[in-house]
Amino acid sequence: MPKLSPDQHGSFPLPPDFLNRRRLDPSAEYWLDERDGDLILHPRRPDARKIFIEVTTACNLKCQTCIRHSWADPSTHMKRETFENILAGIAAFPALDQVVLTSFGEPLLHPRLLDMIAALRERKLAVTLGTNGTMLTENVARELVRLGVNQVVVSIDGIEPETYAGVRGTLLSEVTDNIARLNEIRQQAGAAAPSLGIEFVAMKQNLAELEGLAELATRLGATRTVVSNLLPYTAEMNDQKLYGYGPIPPLKTIGYPVRTNAWVRWGVTELPRMHWGAEPRCRFVHDNSIVVSWDGGVSPCYALSHSYEYIAVDGVQKQVTRYTFGNVNDTPLAEIWMSEEYTRYRSEVRAFHFPSCPDCDLRETCDLRAKNEACWGPNPSCADCLWAQDIVKCA
Repeated sequence: MPKLSPDQHGSFPLPPDFLNRRRLDPSAEYWLDERDGDLILHPRRPDARKIFIEVTTACNLKCQTCIRHSWADPSTHMKRETFENILAGIAAFPALDQVVLTSFGEPLLHPRLLDMIAALRERKLAVTLGTNGTMLTENVARELVRLGVNQVVVSIDGIEPETYAGVRGTLLSEVTDNIARLNEIRQQAGAAAPSLGIEFVAMKQNLAELEGLAELATRLGATRTVVSNLLPYTAEMNDQKLYGYGPIPPLKTIGYPVRTNAWVRWGVTELPRMHWGAEPRCRFVHDNSIVVSWDGGVSPCYALSHSYEYIAVDGVQKQVTRYTFGNVNDTPLAEIWMSEEYTRYRSEVRAFHFPSCPDCDLRETCDLRAKNEACWGPNPSCADCLWAQDIVKCA
């Protein structure tokens, strides 16, 4: 451990071998921070690698599991100017190569979605589209194949038509027929993309059908399935949850074969944790991801991109308040990303410098539990985030 002493100007020169080992550029800028008595250098650099864009908050379904039942946000689309500001901002990030077009609305409702995808693909960006599958018309499918969309992830929360309709309020056959047509169009074009993913929200009313998910994925040609627990917004939905605070046996499913053109590969199934207590890890922050909402607001993750209520793992009713670090309509995206506040927050989340509220002896009397605030650490607090516990997952 090298010993440092200030020079005559009060500066602390860092040893060259340390700079090389840590890949620190002497000409770059850094934020100087403190945590628990330690000094921390935060590189101020545009190193985001992935961006989630919420092109709309509108949806054509009223799924019983949806967060939209718990907020008062308008049902509206992202404006052209906002998207153009995002496009301009993306150019400042050398390593940003993935775009996810998904949200708590249905992206295909946006009248300019295909134009947006075309603009992203012109910039050689890999595009994932998340959809409920009801609007995958023949024309849309042909355009997704022509534009080279990399992946389409469809939400399917039931294997039996009655179960699916009970959750989503529409016909399962309509969605599976749309997927089959997309596959046929892709095969006719001799294209490898888009690949198909399935997102399945597990709860008591569809748990028995989880075993059939592998068969459905094989039939539809899905190379990836993601199983998530639900985030309960009401007492009724809380009664449907499968996970809990104490130990609960893991969900079980099996791998499955998938034919992709002339090849057969093994499909991947990602399962959630079923109880509290994992080493917390925020996938959004660790993947250097940005979330931009319909109005241009920049948030660190899905969980903080809207204001809503939900029921925490130990039964506490929480009011989450939206948190943004800026807006692309006012400030360039790179400046927001490299700002002191956003840079420090990502560092705190990586270290998960938050209390574990569900484990606290004062949890039953603490009035901070009702908000996304904590008694120590940065705010907004990620103290009882179900995404960080991998209990709730995103595709």
